[in-house]
Amino acid sequence: MKQVLGIGLERHGDMIAPKLVLPAPMPVGEVMRGRDPEAVAQMMGRLFNLCGAAQSQAVRLSLGLPADDDDTRREILRDHMAKLFLFWPKALGHASPPMPEGWQRAQPALLRDLWGMGEIRDLDAWLVSEQGLSPLISAIDRLFAPHEAVARVADLFDPMLKMAQENSPAGRMAFHPLMKQAEETRGRGPLWRALGRLLDLTRIITRPAGPVLRPDNTALVAAARGTYALRGHLAGGVVETLERVTPTDHLLAPGGAMELSLATLPWRKAGLAALVVDILDPCIAVEIKGVPHA
Repeated sequence: MKQVLGIGLERHGDMIAPKLVLPAPMPVGEVMRGRDPEAVAQMMGRLFNLCGAAQSQAVRLSLGLPADDDDTRREILRDHMAKLFLFWPKALGHASPPMPEGWQRAQPALLRDLWGMGEIRDLDAWLVSEQGLSPLISAIDRLFAPHEAVARVADLFDPMLKMAQENSPAGRMAFHPLMKQAEETRGRGPLWRALGRLLDLTRIITRPAGPVLRPDNTALVAAARGTYALRGHLAGGVVETLERVTPTDHLLAPGGAMELSLATLPWRKAGLAALVVDILDPCIAVEIKGVPHA
């Protein structure tokens, strides 16, 4: 069954009042109960194929199956590259730059295509440098005034708790000096989030972090949209319980980044709502209604 997030845009003074209509949650635990753990690991990857490798790896870690995080790293690399070189240029009306030769190998040479030459210390200087992907990130930045389409929610503290938390690639990289510059001057808005994805891609190339397995069988796996959390238990060699929480659960929670980002976008810029949503990147299809005609 295809899941669709409905987003209605209503005017509230000069700002947008977003109305989110969430799809019914999928009964994953019920579907997987009583199944062989290996079959569950394979099924999760097929059912939720946008982050299928992360889903499968989390099942394997939590249920004590052999796990390899190479597929998950390749999945994050692929999804980040697609956003930066295909989807966002298209959304901005730009010609898509060619994908760098050999990008699938994630070699350090790829960093030149992302950033240009030299160490980047000053964000604003890099944005006008025409180096690497600075024209793309700068184009996003120019569409939004400081503190437009921003969301300041709690930093990720418990991935298994379904409430508003900053569970995103940008949240993973919030400590970076360039991210701090973006937050101080624009807030946690589209620039901060787009830059965070670029920095997270850099992390995948230079120092990828492995998954975490907590003592209670909770597996925490880095995925393209944030940290994926899953906890399962076996009884008699088959799955007894299975719980999962995705970055999209945190994104779409009441008071979460989706709601706040749209609520801080001026009504006159409602036409940019689709771009804001794409940068936030929920893992389900989205239908936006109420965008005023130009």
